[in-house]
Amino acid sequence: MGNPALFIALFIAVFLACAVEAVEALTIVLAAGIARGWRSALCGLLAGLLTLTVTVAALGPAVSALPLNALRLVVGGFLLIFGLQWLRKAILRASGHKALHNETAAFAATLDAAQHAPARRASLVPDGYGIALAFKGIVLEGMEVVFIVLTFGSNQHNMSLAVVAALAAVLTVAAAGVTVRAPLSRVPENSMKFVVGIMLTTFGMFWGAEGAGARWPGSDLALLILIPAVGLYALFLVATFRRRVPRENAVGATSEEPEGTHA
Repeated sequence: MGNPALFIALFIAVFLACAVEAVEALTIVLAAGIARGWRSALCGLLAGLLTLTVTVAALGPAVSALPLNALRLVVGGFLLIFGLQWLRKAILRASGHKALHNETAAFAATLDAAQHAPARRASLVPDGYGIALAFKGIVLEGMEVVFIVLTFGSNQHNMSLAVVAALAAVLTVAAAGVTVRAPLSRVPENSMKFVVGIMLTTFGMFWGAEGAGARWPGSDLALLILIPAVGLYALFLVATFRRRVPRENAVGATSEEPEGTHA
């Protein structure tokens, strides 16, 4: 990939998307460790990372072996669907039609459920519930990271860039989590999801059209027009929908629902 603009856009999209998933995975692992013991949480964490590693090793070569046009058409379609889900919910949050995601509230809800769950011990397992909780959090959020890395990396034949961006995001979040030992509630996750929705939607449009045989004016430089255009349209929708929200229902509520694949 020789275009610096596409290089930077690709890195930012992968980094932000993976950072969002890493923040949510960290919240679940923290709750598992505090409520059920760090030995169980770390066992689930390691098992989840092993599962993701095997998944990448199995799927990576298969995805890369697809013809480029077919790959871009299929992956572009998936990215467009995936990105529009993120963007739709981000627009609804920003306009007051959906509660903002609150990582502190999500942590409290997960912690409460973990503290009240019965102990599940076995000879070689310190606490089955704690392991399962951490494992589920790592695998569910991690699968989205795997999807993002494989799709972006294989489409541009620059898997190393996608992997570096994902690792940078995960290590940054992990380091912050170890430092504060609390959910990263100060991370502007709602704003990040808005940006990620714009980026995923744009790349889905860009690659999907290329896979279908279209040629963008200026090739990769078209992204410099597409990304701001999608962003401005999203902001226009926010402003339009915000006028239709009664004052008492405006943004201010918080959400405790796990986001997962639903952004």
